[in-house]
Amino acid sequence: MTTPTETRRSLPPLDLHNVQGDILIGLPKKVETCLFFGITRVGDFRSQLIRLLPLLTTTAQVIEDQQKIARYKGGMPQKGHLLELSGVNLAFSQKGLEQMGIGKDANDRIGDAPFEAGMFNDTKLNDDKALWEPAFKEDIHGLIIITGDCQARVDAKLKEVEEILDRTIHRVKVINGKVRPGGQGGHEHFGYLDGVSQPAVLGVDQNLHRGQETVRQGIILLGREGDSVAEDNGVDRRPSWSHDGSFLCFRYLFQNVLEFDKFVKDNNPPEAADDLFGAQLVGRWKSGAPIDVTPLQDDKQLGNDPSRNDVFRYDPFSQNRCPYIAHTRKTNPRSDLSSTEKRRIIRRGIPFGPEVTEEEKKAKETIEERGLLFVAYQSNIANGFQFIQSSWANQPGFPFLFTPDKPKPGFTALTDPDFTPDKGPGFDAIIGQAGKEDRVIDIQGGSDNAGKFTLPQQWVVPKGGEYFFSPSISALKETFAKEKSSLLLTQKL
Repeated sequence: MTTPTETRRSLPPLDLHNVQGDILIGLPKKVETCLFFGITRVGDFRSQLIRLLPLLTTTAQVIEDQQKIARYKGGMPQKGHLLELSGVNLAFSQKGLEQMGIGKDANDRIGDAPFEAGMFNDTKLNDDKALWEPAFKEDIHGLIIITGDCQARVDAKLKEVEEILDRTIHRVKVINGKVRPGGQGGHEHFGYLDGVSQPAVLGVDQNLHRGQETVRQGIILLGREGDSVAEDNGVDRRPSWSHDGSFLCFRYLFQNVLEFDKFVKDNNPPEAADDLFGAQLVGRWKSGAPIDVTPLQDDKQLGNDPSRNDVFRYDPFSQNRCPYIAHTRKTNPRSDLSSTEKRRIIRRGIPFGPEVTEEEKKAKETIEERGLLFVAYQSNIANGFQFIQSSWANQPGFPFLFTPDKPKPGFTALTDPDFTPDKGPGFDAIIGQAGKEDRVIDIQGGSDNAGKFTLPQQWVVPKGGEYFFSPSISALKETFAKEKSSLLLTQKL
């Protein structure tokens, strides 16, 4: 049993060989498979982990892979041919920890309420659980993420993993994701560049872009500086086996692309640039160019330039350039708040499902299943993902539009006699979940109806998810894995 007496200052310097690769850098990928599993034979599973560990990809290995990719691209690669790579990471739910008997003592608990309760029981998210797929209502003990340059390589690695864990686990669900083809690579299914504005981790990210915010290691990794639980009166309240791990939030998000496109087209201002209204809802043009920098038309060169597409700060008292309800502003409000460091998360999502089909275009409605396999890492789910979703995206009054001495123009009692302290710009039009309420937005803030919309439907629909914990390599070796089992003895015989 671990006692919470070790302060974070006693931790050794961060070892990138000890941190799973998807957390701080991200596993290189064109395709990804997520295997959600249940543990059926606990002792044998923990023994087989010893054989699985060499397959797990560390942050140090990811950095090496990135260097290989850079060298490969710097040569003259055959057109359409990618460097052969694959990666494997492993995470466990609270039910998985319980199944293995890890963290069961009061002093050995991991110390994160949303994780311990599980996502299905997280009412703050406002998900319609009736829409969740049955698999995510079952007990899911763990998640194995496998990435690679092509599906065949990922499938081969998945087979290798399942052969190692044979008879110790059962499949609950397998989901495949893939980068969109051609010029849509890096864009989600609505067509907007995704994965922009990631925080840089202090002491890890070396090539910072202008405008990129830096966060302390403990915002993402448990036990490190910045982890609020590990800094409780100078005493680390995390069990030692949790150090250098990270909480993984997985969301199975379906996208109604045809319906979103129609709403944007129907409401785009006359004579405005194509997709201006969509850019106002998202906060970026499809190229990735922020509307706070280029509010009236897209700038593809800006959007494609990582050194420029993140260089901006919002005016806290104006939405003339970027609406308060814009998805990027709701989920990363920048200078709308004095500090957002403890809310930052690192996102590792990938699209799933086919491109819009000709049949769907003719029917003008979504028929095929497509969306985003959303993955985010943080050291504190309540401070990170849960807060972003529940207190920002789902909160019509955020950004808070007034203080007693300094109201924000357009949202005061002077212009709106029905103004109340909880009234504001509305929901995040992209991911905001309203429960049974109407989703209403106001992108102008005047006293008339100009800029006010009642959104006709939910365009991003959560249909499953779970909170997981991605342990360090040393914790997997020393706490999770065991050396002896009846299965290994049988194999030796």
